[in-house]
Amino acid sequence: MASKTFNQAASDAIAQAVADIEKQSNAEIVVVVRGRSGTYRHADYLFGALLAFIGLIFVLFSPWEFHTFWIPFDVIALFVVGAWIASRGDWLRRLLTTKAFQQKAARAGAAAMFYEAGIANTSTENGVLIYLSLLERQMEVIADRGILKCVPPLKWNHAVFELKEIAKDADPETLVAGLQSLGKLLAEHAPATGENPNELADGPRIELK
Repeated sequence: MASKTFNQAASDAIAQAVADIEKQSNAEIVVVVRGRSGTYRHADYLFGALLAFIGLIFVLFSPWEFHTFWIPFDVIALFVVGAWIASRGDWLRRLLTTKAFQQKAARAGAAAMFYEAGIANTSTENGVLIYLSLLERQMEVIADRGILKCVPPLKWNHAVFELKEIAKDADPETLVAGLQSLGKLLAEHAPATGENPNELADGPRIELK
């Protein structure tokens, strides 16, 4: 499972990649890896309801006899079990949720993090957020105005597209490789001037629960 590979060793590798980028460029990079960006209780409840419905159909049309007193309790138990199973499986939540919901959740999470982590408050407006949400398999990249002024739009859009492709099957190695590629672009168009203090922590924020 992808989330299990984002351990301390992965955190150290990502932090080193970020530090390397910031040595070569004026950018301030923040990497956030989240297990999910939204609440998926609706998917849990939907799977619970489906399991309960299947159980009820089985009881009603089964050749075996069931005591009618216990049927409501059996249905409730199936609902609870189904909801619990879905809450433990990202693939079920992904299956029972629309792509539009997943994309909206990831974008909202990234937008909130851009301000929460202080990326929007750097002195030269040179912050960049790399936000990976594992359940949604979505990557959001948000750059402040200072970066967008330096990097040609076509090259920046291509770099963002390449980073977002990583989210389809994310692991620390591909994420680090993507950061290194982005670092080369930033070093070319927003090179280090020696006048940019390290305003944000290099270590990634990894929140898998």
